[in-house]
Amino acid sequence: MPAALVACSGKRRRRTATTHAAGDSSSWASLAEDLVSLIGWRVLAGDVRDYICFRAACHHWRSCTASPCGCGVVDPRFHPRRWMMLPEGNGLYPGHGKLRGFVRFFNLSTGAFVRLKLPIVRDHRILDSVDGILLLQRNRDTAVRLLHPFTGDIVDFPPLDTLLPYMGRRSEEYLRDVAAASITSSADDQAVLLMIWLFRTVRVAFAASGDKQWRVSSWSMYQAYTPLPFQGKLYILDQATAYGGPEVLQIDPPLQLQLEGTTELSLPPPKSIAKCPARTPDSFFLYHLVECDSDILLVTFGVSVYAQISVYRLADLISGTTVPDQGTFIVSKGEQGMADETEVGIDGGK
Repeated sequence: MPAALVACSGKRRRRTATTHAAGDSSSWASLAEDLVSLIGWRVLAGDVRDYICFRAACHHWRSCTASPCGCGVVDPRFHPRRWMMLPEGNGLYPGHGKLRGFVRFFNLSTGAFVRLKLPIVRDHRILDSVDGILLLQRNRDTAVRLLHPFTGDIVDFPPLDTLLPYMGRRSEEYLRDVAAASITSSADDQAVLLMIWLFRTVRVAFAASGDKQWRVSSWSMYQAYTPLPFQGKLYILDQATAYGGPEVLQIDPPLQLQLEGTTELSLPPPKSIAKCPARTPDSFFLYHLVECDSDILLVTFGVSVYAQISVYRLADLISGTTVPDQGTFIVSKGEQGMADETEVGIDGGK
């Protein structure tokens, strides 16, 4: 075949391929709005970052789906639940000069890493992570802020130094020791409620977004430990005696009460929902609450020479079943901080 025909044939093939590609792109971009919206919600059910990438594909898809920007914190559908901030190690921390404002995040479901630039960490301290939302304390005035790392949305709360009257003679350093925090949000009224339990305190602090100061619970807990936030509630173990099994206490979110035309917050007292397996002088072990997907698990660690680990589902304990779950296994026990303290998996072969 003459060279001219070969060149012409090659140009025709490239033109045809380009035409097909343009046609395919056009067909995807012209999907019906309700279909794009349905696909978007399915993507969001898997991961909010995938949803953000889905909306970035084209203008049509973006216009057919709800934007997470501006409501990333107040709307729980957009919370990055399976993402955690990755500790850097080697003396590095968020805001360290060598990191240049970058923070790495790790997806617990897919193992994916994402490196984000968050300049806000230069003058804020990260206290905790709740459902992937970062709990920050501003350095200059101890103000608490919730930050969505992928949308940049921020919700402001009162300064923690308003809790100093309840801390006795303790310094502001104790205000940074967050044992657990829980978020309750609603896209309908754009309100965010936050509960914080600080180490070395016997009361739970709570506030609504936009409040000027924190409130504290009217009740106290002196023997409570291993708090776990889960679906807007706090779960805590309460050990009243050296032996026997502790109780699992559930603390519901603050209630918004309408009093004389104003809205007041009130924190319900903790309620006992389950009894843990008892320990004896011959079988002494420690208790720990952990989250596994949509379940709360109770993990017991033996402290004898022949240490044993047992795992119970909280739902089983509530129903009165105290037999360890044989389909659950411990994967690892990591550092305390932004990473989960204990990773637990479900054996699919059960």
